Amino acid sequence: MAGTSAAWGVVVVAAGRGTRMGTAESKQYLLLQDKPVLVHTLEIFESMAEIREIALVVGSMDVERCEALVAQYGLSKVRAVVAGGSERQHSVLRGLHALDTEWVMVHDGVRPLVSPAAVRACAAAAQQSEAAVLAVPVKDTIKQVNEEGVIVATPDRRSLWAIQTPQAFRRALLLEAHEKAADSGFVGTDDAVVVERFGGVPVVVAEGEYTNIKITTPEDMPWAEFLLKRPK
Repeated sequence: MAGTSAAWGVVVVAAGRGTRMGTAESKQYLLLQDKPVLVHTLEIFESMAEIREIALVVGSMDVERCEALVAQYGLSKVRAVVAGGSERQHSVLRGLHALDTEWVMVHDGVRPLVSPAAVRACAAAAQQSEAAVLAVPVKDTIKQVNEEGVIVATPDRRSLWAIQTPQAFRRALLLEAHEKAADSGFVGTDDAVVVERFGGVPVVVAEGEYTNIKITTPEDMPWAEFLLKRPK
């Protein structure tokens, strides 16, 4: 983003009904310092001059609720609140259709602590290569385990990175890759793997931050509260 006039669109994906949190309320709507997790996430992109528009993809039952949150918190860059599909991948495709910027990024609605600096680093890497993801080097030794719980391999940790969001792409590239994936029935775990398989260009890594956590399980909430309270 630095040194370029490119305008970006963002697909914020918040259609999941994750069960690992163990709460009646979906994790994206849990309160973090008296504000929904999702709102914290949206406000990061709302505050960035380089972001022109946001497509918010949510569960079909949550569209009106999220439209109300957008109005309540003055999130003027949210151009559309879109009902998601049966898989995250299908939700992203619906979000892409709601944007018209040349460059887009996809971000998890439950990553409310990504820094603008990390977003810009990912965007800059994408503009050099057409496709980039935020990631951090793995700190722990990783083991591959079979169905019986027996270790079968130990990958070289130096080659392993934990992938985060945002993931940034030229919009036409990502849209075509997602449409090909939909036509073929392929379902991937993130946007990078869709581009790896159908995009025809390498996906590069931009080093992120370990504080860019994805709120998934109960212990993530107090950690997120602590991180939010840190001096900026």
